Amino acid sequence: MYYRKQGLPEEGELVLCTVKKVLHNSVFVSIDEYENKEGLIHISEIAAGRIRNIRDYVREGKIIVCKILKIDKIKGHIDLSLRRVSLQSRKNKETEHMLEERAEKILGFIAKKLNKTLKEAYETVGNKIIENYGLLHAFYVKVAEDNSIITKLQTDKNFEKELLNIIKEKIKPPVVEITKKIRLTSLEPSGITSIKSILLNIINYAKEKSINLIVKYISAPVYSIKIISKNYKNAEENLKVLTNIITTEAKKLKVKFSQE
Repeated sequence: MYYRKQGLPEEGELVLCTVKKVLHNSVFVSIDEYENKEGLIHISEIAAGRIRNIRDYVREGKIIVCKILKIDKIKGHIDLSLRRVSLQSRKNKETEHMLEERAEKILGFIAKKLNKTLKEAYETVGNKIIENYGLLHAFYVKVAEDNSIITKLQTDKNFEKELLNIIKEKIKPPVVEITKKIRLTSLEPSGITSIKSILLNIINYAKEKSINLIVKYISAPVYSIKIISKNYKNAEENLKVLTNIITTEAKKLKVKFSQE
């Protein structure tokens, strides 16, 4: 990564580090996300339990995710921990870094196309994005969801145009899916017609309200309804509305309705 944050990290922050030197009771690392910052991991913060050989856990050149424990702002000393980073937190941080590397490559591609350096690209637009949105990739995703956001940067129009074009091509807005199995049964002579009417009713409602809905027949009397949305809250709200419609219609048409 070309971009480096200025100043000091915050206590509790997770950071990517590269192991520089391994001693018998401590490890020195560079904090890769910050400009010219190094830190120390005491052997007690490498792993839980007794450590016989510190090199069983870290070696020079290895990239690791650490947690900032303590910062001496006067001396500039930074203490870190490896053992206090959960597996899921490490994976999340590594994924974030991977996405940010890809986002920076997009910035570099546009810079090259406009005969600029990556440094100039950051000076033109990259730094503004990070100041306002924290990460390049986070900004790209927001633009993919609403491209009017890009104009708020008030930056070079050529850069803005090229960035918008490549975001449209490369970045897809995140979506979530919620699937619910339902049972619809009826002993009435017109039971099949009633069930079809209920399902058609929620399909039409979804179209009217721009809800991304997929209804599938599993096996009598089981069906599945899938909601695709930008976030779980919205998906759950839409699912609740649709199941309420089914409940109301099923009661009117004497159809037994249950959820799995």
